[in-house]
Amino acid sequence: MQTLQVDLGERSYPIYIGADILVRPDLLASHIAGRQVAIVTNETVAPLYLRALESVLGGYMLTSVVLPDGEAFKTWETLQKIFDAMLTARHDRRTTVIALGGGVIGDMAGFAAACYQRGVNFIQVPTALRSQVDSSVGGQTGINHPLGKNMVGAFYQPQAVLLDTASLSTLPARELSAGLAEVIKYGLICDADFLVWLEQNMAALRALDQSALTVAIERSCAAKARVVGADERESGVRATLNLGHTFGHAIETHQGYGVWLHGEAVAAGTVMALEMSRRLGWISTADRDRAMRLFQAAGLPVVPPADMTPNDFLEHMAIDKKVLDGRLRLVLLRRLGEAVVTGDYPHEILHATLATDYVALVDQLKH
Repeated sequence: MQTLQVDLGERSYPIYIGADILVRPDLLASHIAGRQVAIVTNETVAPLYLRALESVLGGYMLTSVVLPDGEAFKTWETLQKIFDAMLTARHDRRTTVIALGGGVIGDMAGFAAACYQRGVNFIQVPTALRSQVDSSVGGQTGINHPLGKNMVGAFYQPQAVLLDTASLSTLPARELSAGLAEVIKYGLICDADFLVWLEQNMAALRALDQSALTVAIERSCAAKARVVGADERESGVRATLNLGHTFGHAIETHQGYGVWLHGEAVAAGTVMALEMSRRLGWISTADRDRAMRLFQAAGLPVVPPADMTPNDFLEHMAIDKKVLDGRLRLVLLRRLGEAVVTGDYPHEILHATLATDYVALVDQLKH
């Protein structure tokens, strides 16, 4: 087992990475203060891991909340089911909420923990690659609004994060690829050497090679921990973690939450950010194409939806957490391995990026 630390002073916490650590009672017990535990999971994950986790926590007063699965259920209505269950079971302020599942469960369980009696402890036990390398670390919690993704939420740090690499063996191939989008992101924004490693090991990652997965998770979480430690509330460098997300969130919102997986939308959105960076003269065509090939090797889309117009993108992108004083800021690349957050760009460059024929770009990659 490997242990990383998110350094936030008195709110620092460990990230445990290893196989079968979900069933280690010592890791959980050291981060549970009271006698009550509320496990929040979903209909897909519950049959796989809920009984094992309940067994490990047999000495506690347990409440298990099983929610419907999918981004479409990341709503106020679903969030209320968590509160209903906890209030019915009379959970107090010393309760601990455990998020068992992917990014949607982690976001909602964390938000519920932030709100319940004005804040109770929680632990992240993510079972999907995307949540293991990204959403479970850093304390970003929340729900979607019909007008925008993740627009309602709170920064609320967990007591610990348990990343059980063995849980990825049950992950569908499409979900695995979606998680790899976030892994690739770290190479693009802050670790060019990691990009080389990913190019060499993508086949092993998609084959669920435990050694390769552990390396990818460690390097991704270490990068995320460094950024969060430097900028907890996304006032500066942390915003670079949203490479491709502004374009990607527009895709998710326009298509309907859950039609495109988050990682799929981020992959296509990142290609748009790369194209805009190229048009600004910051990266080369070869750099853009190299990243596109890596996303394709991960089994991810690199072309935005055919039915989305530039105006569709602009309408949705206007409702984004990085909009300040009416100015849309974007995460772009100065070079591979170096990201920047900027609102200082010619609007005609953005419009040209949105109007680009991405199908033609893919065709060029074949030649």
